[in-house]
Amino acid sequence: MTSTTPRLPAVTLALLLLACTPTFAELVLPTWIPMLRRTSSSSTRNVPAIGFANPLSAGGSFLTQVSGTYPEGQGEPINIIISGNSDPNVLIDAQLNGGLRNYFTSFGFSGECLGQHSGSDQGANLGDGNGSKNETAVMRWNYGDPQLGTCKETVQGGNHFRYWVQDGPSANTGAIFLALSYEMPIAQQHDIVPNGYNLGRDWLIGNITQSVIPTANLTNGTTYSGSTSFANYTYQSDIQYLTGYLANTNDAVNHNITVGVNGFNATDGFLALINVKITATPPKTSSSTTITINSLALILSLLVLPMTSLAL
Repeated sequence: MTSTTPRLPAVTLALLLLACTPTFAELVLPTWIPMLRRTSSSSTRNVPAIGFANPLSAGGSFLTQVSGTYPEGQGEPINIIISGNSDPNVLIDAQLNGGLRNYFTSFGFSGECLGQHSGSDQGANLGDGNGSKNETAVMRWNYGDPQLGTCKETVQGGNHFRYWVQDGPSANTGAIFLALSYEMPIAQQHDIVPNGYNLGRDWLIGNITQSVIPTANLTNGTTYSGSTSFANYTYQSDIQYLTGYLANTNDAVNHNITVGVNGFNATDGFLALINVKITATPPKTSSSTTITINSLALILSLLVLPMTSLAL
């Protein structure tokens, strides 16, 4: 039998022509493209100057919705808001690319132990047209270990929070609403420590600012700032304490008998608003496979070697 050389396939010929083009210096093939879920579309957001829409103006509340309380209808205070005017990447609910989860980790909070949810779910109505919706996730103090430290928090207790995103049809601000509290060990059914809502809020702010927040001496408009880092992302957080949103009360607050002590109501009426900017990012390194013209030519030569049929 006679040997034959097959004609070049169209794709191979196109690659050869491309390789010969003077402007074709290299072919870059990305190793992967991460798919991230935004908390809300930035193109459709409408963010007030303050950074969030007031839930109270549209039938919402700064208290969460907790099932099985006694008496019924008690909730826990939403006492921190991450402004919708923050860096857009921070408002993406992701660990990658400096997202919200990475920001949380930068000041010591991680997802639940081994990814397993514990505790009861809570709802919140942020006045954004979504009505009551379940928490996005629970974040726990990680005791310095971002991978396994929240298992210790689950057993020993510590600071933790639930969060929700204001992204409904009537108030799509992208702001993140957090309900902070410092809880007792699991052996004590994770009850909240005395003054634990106010202290939980201020201890988180203290983690960011590396300072002691004087819970008993806060005033409307008090400001703080701090810088935190994780995974080569650095965040600048500017914090302002506000009144007039969350009530200074024991009424309708879960655990109010044991949490409101020493002259403090269970919630003292202060809301901490955080505006976050990413100030440093990882060095830009190539995470792609680069094939030069010489490498491409070698590959193509292997692809188009004459194929000789074998005689039987």
